[in-house]
Amino acid sequence: MAMHANKYLSGAKSWPFEEARKIVSGLQNPLGKKKDTIILETGYGPSGLPHIGTFGEVLRTTMVMNAFRLLSEIPARIFVFSDDMDGFRKVPSNVPNQAMLTGNLEKPLTSVPDPFGKYESFAHHNNAMLCRFLDSFGFEYEFKSSTKLYKTGVFNECLKSILKNYDNIMDIMLPSLRDERQKTYSPILPICKRTGRVLQVPIKEIHLERSSIVYEDPQTNEIIEISILDGNCKLQWKADWGMRWITLGVDYEMNGKDLIESFKLSSRIANVIGGVPPENMTYELFLDDEGKKISKSKGNGLSMEDWLKYAPTESLSYYMFQAPKRAKRLFFDVIPSAMDDYIDALERFRNDADSTKLDNPVFHIHNGKPPVYEGCLKFSLMLNLVQSCNTSDANILMKFAEKYLKDASEETVDFVKKLAKFAIVYYNDFVAGTRIPKAPDEQRKAELLELRNALKNEIKNDASADELQHLVFEVGKKFYEKNELKAWFKLIYNVLFGTESGPKIGSFVFLYGIENTVALIERRAQI
Repeated sequence: MAMHANKYLSGAKSWPFEEARKIVSGLQNPLGKKKDTIILETGYGPSGLPHIGTFGEVLRTTMVMNAFRLLSEIPARIFVFSDDMDGFRKVPSNVPNQAMLTGNLEKPLTSVPDPFGKYESFAHHNNAMLCRFLDSFGFEYEFKSSTKLYKTGVFNECLKSILKNYDNIMDIMLPSLRDERQKTYSPILPICKRTGRVLQVPIKEIHLERSSIVYEDPQTNEIIEISILDGNCKLQWKADWGMRWITLGVDYEMNGKDLIESFKLSSRIANVIGGVPPENMTYELFLDDEGKKISKSKGNGLSMEDWLKYAPTESLSYYMFQAPKRAKRLFFDVIPSAMDDYIDALERFRNDADSTKLDNPVFHIHNGKPPVYEGCLKFSLMLNLVQSCNTSDANILMKFAEKYLKDASEETVDFVKKLAKFAIVYYNDFVAGTRIPKAPDEQRKAELLELRNALKNEIKNDASADELQHLVFEVGKKFYEKNELKAWFKLIYNVLFGTESGPKIGSFVFLYGIENTVALIERRAQI
């Protein structure tokens, strides 16, 4: 049975399905155009290198596209649009040849030399990095270059409509600008033949019959007439955004919270030139460790390379999926929980009823076909194991994991091997030296002595993780009321690992071994 015929699709509530339904509703609008293909767009500003926010926007748009494909027979495509004809306004701090770049400010990004010396321009370099970046994750997309579309005339008809509606567009834009900016604003930006720079100058005359504008060169005071077609001019980006939607037939585009007003203005411009703006979702911005917006020019926050040094892509995809309309910190300390939450979601998916599988994050992360990792070890458990074993050898960790994985599939074992390597790197870079086990007082020492004795004398060496967890609970009940058992586990984590919480103690004991755990308790509690 085709996926779109799934009887549970109508009840799916996860946000990609909610967004996809907006596209479907737009198609059902009697005033809307009948479409053979649905276009979803995501934008990229190539004034900086692709970053983790770029990944997030393309990933989320892909999730919406996949959900739409389940709801409709109409084909859907994603355009990744590079605004590479934009004027180069600010030199990123994380690239070489700063002086050379400074000398090329205000030129179209495709006219700025590549500071890395590898490509035709800075934009060509960053576009190549973008495509390589997206290809490495297997995204399905079609790359679109602003420069190419301007220079080959693809935008010409819509540019003529912009010129025809120049006054109406000015009426939309001027109230949104500061008084000083109003004096020089024009939605059409000529590209100076003399300097190659994108000029932000007022327009003196408009000639519809010649599709041209007249402006005054701000340096020479020469009065110049220039065609707006074929890449001689470009649009201010809000007008550009609206024009792009109409020319490319964009049906859906999401954007960050910082672009809410821009989307509204671009939508009004799209209406003025005879088009309909796309369906839209506004997502919250990711924040760095100081709570500041992540910026590709500053290079703050986590990079893709940072995250993928410590965890696989799936964990980042899980983090991106969760609550896109809520601001979240994107820093190193979120990685372990994202990894564990992803593993939990995989476990749930196997046991979910068919009616709820569609709303499980892993359904969207893996386009309906998540892998099966039975009995997969948690990342936090691996970190505790690294600490307890005091090792940087993943093979040693895997020796402990063997009995836990004895019935696991080859795919599960391979995934756990990857986790072991990631856990060692993460522990060495962020955990080592920060966890200080707490010495217990005499009362707490007596409680831990009871646990140690129970492990030594009251359970078999081949006990399961669940049996060991039950034992820990039973020992705790001797000292704590049922509603106070959280304090018992906190004591264990404090003394053994120097943490407030962690994975199930029973799983850790099973993995580390009863004899080793007994020795660890004796060592940490000084018994």
